[in-house]
Amino acid sequence: MKIVTFMFIGILLFSTQSYAQVHANKLVFKSDSSMIDSLKNAEYPYLLPIWGDKVQKMGITLPLSAGLSINYMWQESDLIINNLSVGFNNGPMTNVDELIRFDNAVAGANIVNFRPDFWLFPFLNIYGVFAKAKTSTKIDAGLWLPDSTNSWKEVTAFSTTADFDVNSFGFGLTPTMGVGGGWLALDMNMVWSDVSALDKPVFTFIFGPRLGKTFKFKTPDRNFAVWVGGFRVKFTSETSGSINLAEVLDVSETQEKVDQGFIKIEDASNQVNGWWNSLSPEEQQNPVNKGKYEGANRLLDKAGNLLNTLDGALSTASTSTVQYSLDKNLKDMWNFIVGAQFQYNKHWMIRAEYGFLGSRQQFLASLQYRFGL
Repeated sequence: MKIVTFMFIGILLFSTQSYAQVHANKLVFKSDSSMIDSLKNAEYPYLLPIWGDKVQKMGITLPLSAGLSINYMWQESDLIINNLSVGFNNGPMTNVDELIRFDNAVAGANIVNFRPDFWLFPFLNIYGVFAKAKTSTKIDAGLWLPDSTNSWKEVTAFSTTADFDVNSFGFGLTPTMGVGGGWLALDMNMVWSDVSALDKPVFTFIFGPRLGKTFKFKTPDRNFAVWVGGFRVKFTSETSGSINLAEVLDVSETQEKVDQGFIKIEDASNQVNGWWNSLSPEEQQNPVNKGKYEGANRLLDKAGNLLNTLDGALSTASTSTVQYSLDKNLKDMWNFIVGAQFQYNKHWMIRAEYGFLGSRQQFLASLQYRFGL
């Protein structure tokens, strides 16, 4: 039986980690022997970074202190869902973990974000994140009920895909240092993502260590950087909210599925009772058999009550609402990343980054303009 009630779950899930900025700033302050003397004698013209004048007098070139970048990111991640509860029209919530089992949950997103940044210190970059995203979540799940032997069996499976528009904002910082002729950047940021179907914004923390090296061209200020690293995502696991029933369900199709559900539950109940009645009085007193019988009836009663509530909500679908709460987590918190950046001059640069391994893939493309501040 396909209980379309739980199709809402697909709408409620999205991969919030994808809204965070993921690139590593070029922070390789290389000394150039032909410029050391001029750098030491020149006056540093900008307010930032703090201690920039002292660093320049050491014969070290600094990137321009402020920047604006526009970034496009695509990502796809596997999710793990549990502790699912649903209710209708602000009535009691019912936990359905034992009845609904998720075979697959994949969250994808296409994100465009704007990112202003500045160097507070020569070793510390601070930035903001302002993003808009279109998210999509595909859910494959099944309804499980006990059969005549009191074993669990999937009686129906269903799939659904849902889309949302999401707005996000946040900030981050990137400490850096030189390492053996290369550089190490420890990017970290915090982002809040707002979705109308959720009670409150979802908080995400991202940590992305990167180890890279920059190669200079003969043209002054032109270079090419490559890096490898990791990408770790942690976000708020608890999700709850409310949504209008008519916005997510085809009422006539759902009513048909609910009617089929009642028949499935009645059939399962008859099978459980038939198994119980086939036992001798001594076997019925066995704690194992008794526990199976009572547990099966409890879950069948829960499924029946849930369908009854949904049946009533469908009769007023235009004004009915469904409430939900669940816990969601990424199947893998870490994945591996590789990236590269081409700096045309001190003002303009482009970069790309790809993340893979584990159950998450992502791609980022970025255009950045820098200026002195």
